[in-house]
Amino acid sequence: MDRKDGVLSAIAAFILWGVLPIFWKAMVFLPPASIIAHRTIWSLVALLPVLAYQRQVGTVIRGISSWRGVGWHLLSGCLLASNWLLYVWATLNDRILEGALGYYLNPFLNMLFGALFFGERQTRLQMIAVAVAAVGVGFQFEAVQGVPWVALVLATTFALYAVVRKKAPLAALPGLAAETALLAPVALLWLIWQGSQGAALFGGSTGTVLLVLSTGIATATPLLCFGHAARTISLTTLGILQFIGPTLQFLIGWQLYGEPMNPMRMLSFGLIWAAVAIYAGEAIYRSKKKAAPDGAAS
Repeated sequence: MDRKDGVLSAIAAFILWGVLPIFWKAMVFLPPASIIAHRTIWSLVALLPVLAYQRQVGTVIRGISSWRGVGWHLLSGCLLASNWLLYVWATLNDRILEGALGYYLNPFLNMLFGALFFGERQTRLQMIAVAVAAVGVGFQFEAVQGVPWVALVLATTFALYAVVRKKAPLAALPGLAAETALLAPVALLWLIWQGSQGAALFGGSTGTVLLVLSTGIATATPLLCFGHAARTISLTTLGILQFIGPTLQFLIGWQLYGEPMNPMRMLSFGLIWAAVAIYAGEAIYRSKKKAAPDGAAS
């Protein structure tokens, strides 16, 4: 049975991820690459006390003490950083709706990659959900008068990140710390180079400095909430709740920042939501069917 604190943690994580576009919009004074460099460095700073408290610093060091560990976690870190970079770029360039579409598509790509890389078998309803989502993406071509490449690249990089993380040696929290630690030198060199070019690395006021420093908290907090939820509630519940994030992103892009919502784009999102409903309904059905024998035995 799902624990109440686990459900609340999951909801908190997905709400925080959902409203992040507002946070990134406030950092328009920095280029996206510098935002990601700051996010990498200050995320590591925010994670270190948590690792120390959980006595996992040694775990991280051991995890990246071999070429295998370095290779897998460097690859996963690069995929995550590229996903972050594109998402922040899309947010600052008034393409939040495309970003939301990408994160709606992510679970469906996860299913396809699970079948491709790990031999996972999908149910008929799951494949129907994937097909409906694919049709929805097809309508996006007409809606944006071109290829919705932001959504496709976001969904693909995050799905590939999940594949790599399944193969990487470290668990979620130490794995994230390893990724940020491996990328931190590159991020630091980027900021040093930007500073040498006369760029203002922290903006021009105390408020912007605090905003930059808080990128670590903005990254670590939802991840820690998600980590607690993943340990205490079912993957079915977690999978359904994850759609809170892109739904909030969608509403923020459309209603708060006035991104265009033409009929074709609305039709596309309608099909995506139908796919989500099929996905969620099938997940709930499987969960209840699996729990039925236990309930009958009690």
